[in-house]
Amino acid sequence: MRRNWITRETRACGGLVVTLAALVISCPLAEVSGHDGQAMTPEEKSEIRDQILEMFDHAYNSYMDYAYPADELMPLSCRGRVRGLEPNRGDVDDSLGKFSLTLIDTLDTLVLLNKLDEFEEAVKKIMRDVRLDNDIVVSVFETNIRVLGGLLGAHVMADVLKQRGQRMQWYRDELLHMAKELGYRLLPAFNTTSGLPYPRVNLRYGVVNPLSRTGTESDTCTACAGTLILEFAALSRMSGDTIFEEHARKAMDVLWEKRQRGSDLVGTVINIHNGDWVRRDSGVGAGIDSYYEYLMKAYILLGDKVYLERFNTHYSAIMKYISQPPLLLNVHMHNPTVNVRSWMDSLLAFFPGLQVLRGDLKPAIETHEMLYQVTKQHNFLPEAFTTEFRVHWGQHPLRPEFAESTYFLYKATGDPYYLKVGQSIVEKLNAHARVPCGFAAVQDVRTGTHEDRMDSFFLAEMFKYLYLLFSEKSQLPIDIDDYIFTTEAHLLPVSLSTTQPSCLTNGTEPPAHQDDLFSYSCPSAQTLFPNNPTFAKTIRDGYKYLTGVGRAQQASSVRGIELPLHDTGLEPVEFLKSMGISLTPLTELVSASQGSVPQDSQKGVFKLKLVAEVSQTPEHEEVVPLIVQLISPPFLGRTVLMAGPAKFGLDLTKQEHGVKGRIMKSVPYTACGPIENTVELQGHIALALRGDCMFAAKARRLQEAGAIGVIFIDHREGSSSAETPLFQMVGDGEPTDDITVPLVFLFSKEGATLTAALQEHHNVDVLLLPKERQLGKD
Repeated sequence: MRRNWITRETRACGGLVVTLAALVISCPLAEVSGHDGQAMTPEEKSEIRDQILEMFDHAYNSYMDYAYPADELMPLSCRGRVRGLEPNRGDVDDSLGKFSLTLIDTLDTLVLLNKLDEFEEAVKKIMRDVRLDNDIVVSVFETNIRVLGGLLGAHVMADVLKQRGQRMQWYRDELLHMAKELGYRLLPAFNTTSGLPYPRVNLRYGVVNPLSRTGTESDTCTACAGTLILEFAALSRMSGDTIFEEHARKAMDVLWEKRQRGSDLVGTVINIHNGDWVRRDSGVGAGIDSYYEYLMKAYILLGDKVYLERFNTHYSAIMKYISQPPLLLNVHMHNPTVNVRSWMDSLLAFFPGLQVLRGDLKPAIETHEMLYQVTKQHNFLPEAFTTEFRVHWGQHPLRPEFAESTYFLYKATGDPYYLKVGQSIVEKLNAHARVPCGFAAVQDVRTGTHEDRMDSFFLAEMFKYLYLLFSEKSQLPIDIDDYIFTTEAHLLPVSLSTTQPSCLTNGTEPPAHQDDLFSYSCPSAQTLFPNNPTFAKTIRDGYKYLTGVGRAQQASSVRGIELPLHDTGLEPVEFLKSMGISLTPLTELVSASQGSVPQDSQKGVFKLKLVAEVSQTPEHEEVVPLIVQLISPPFLGRTVLMAGPAKFGLDLTKQEHGVKGRIMKSVPYTACGPIENTVELQGHIALALRGDCMFAAKARRLQEAGAIGVIFIDHREGSSSAETPLFQMVGDGEPTDDITVPLVFLFSKEGATLTAALQEHHNVDVLLLPKERQLGKD
């Protein structure tokens, strides 16, 4: 077994000699025989590698043929997604800046996959077609990792090809100049008292300009502020302008200073002006994830020991409180022995890969195996899943984090088991996500329905990691060990640690903590695998049947009761579903057993059988309270109505600033027939009365009429949120992925307040958002 170092550089920094040693351990396949299956032959790996190239060509050519110069491809519609021309998707659209996002994000992937002609042509297109001064508000975080990172990674690749003397001889650092321009357009976001950046910036007008249409935000996520240092520092060191690294480092310093000193954990959302924590839940998934990643990788890329010491401090806290192998659970940063939720999000799938970089293989193998078992159960990782491995949020937008960790674990172990995992990813993408115009995100892993989106990270990251997984170093156009991956998998050279930009004294040295074997050195292969190539398998075996998939099935105890439900206008089936009761029509059960069903003579009576596995009880799902906040004069946010959510439609918990619109009553008010006032409803939030038909049917009609949201009002007189618990509206038993507008439910008393306001003032603007994000609540 041999160790393959990424690099080893030493430089002086203010008298301190820093030794940079980052690892990727690789093992020749001949040395390790897979006990979960035979080792792949070179021919088998080559076949899968060719398959990955064909898949990339299908996705990339679909974008270029049907979407370019738009930011993203809509693979079901076979056209480009242009912001402002398609229905607003909320925060998701903040990554779109009318700068050909997908092509910029894909540039260095083209080089890695040996598509050098396509790379050269793509660079020329970017130089010719892309403008960075658009009057558009974008996410600082997304624009940094996707566009700035993409330009820098492509510049590095162009420079490498040029130095070899065969290609890109015409190149004069144009991509670096574009990166520097974009860096300056992002800098206004740092105009805060704390040094933490605003979450959004207008590419043309910045933040404080009256024309910017942004700058009112007060909060940002930890990852949003802490995932800038790699790109900004690389830009500083490549361009010679230290301002970028200084601002990014300041943001990292603030996050470190604001950590909870007792637990050494950070929260998820922080106030950018005073540094107070807004959300104090702490984990390694969405909202925090890449902050930890960038601490570790900033040390690898820049050679600054401060970043490593901070990472080690946080990592000790993570392993003490958040890691509950094989799970990674969110806790309260001030009281870390308390779990704050019983589900995990898919973004944490990057963490085993980060643990590999640190050399902590055992928990990496455990968590990765848990994630693999979840993919076996659902084909893909759902956006969120419970501790019992049930789907919490069913979407899968073709995220690459699981493939990323698979690649790093294979590099660290050489175990062909991880090639089989990679092969399963390839097969499932082809079987369940491939469409004629590319690859489509999965709207719900339970039904397999598609969503009309192919995010740029699919081309930027997924194909990089899959191709590398099945490639030998000799088959790559560059020495991959000379580079570090950004969180968007862009390639930055670790030789940047030897350049001499700002090497500032840092006054936030971490407290002393107990170091382990790998705190300041590269992990030893002999320590990780002491003459025992089956090491990884012995760890995995304990989690092989974690989700029940693959285990011999035993007959489950099924208990049935006939349940007559009278249709009294209260939508009984929907009401029971909202309480978590699964219902199966009696006709389906009897027909399955070759029986017959007697016709019930009483109109409106449904005969259903309740099927329940005695060994499993439905997990209680917490209902996230929403609000309808009246924001137009004379209310100005002071009138706030408690509202219930829906299990379908736009997820308001993922929209940082909610959905704003003017309200308009539907005609008919129940929305159970053809909508008669479609002209008036266009671009407004519709009000509809509950009853006579299902919520989903109403939502579809109103969405088709042009409504941008729907507020359902209870038809039961006198009902109120003060007296009745909130519940989640559910669908009609059919797929609801076609419903994309936000939906909320008001009880009768709250609904009466809203309709009275509309009757008196005619033009009433409201904001739909989670209660915890209520405007002016402080």
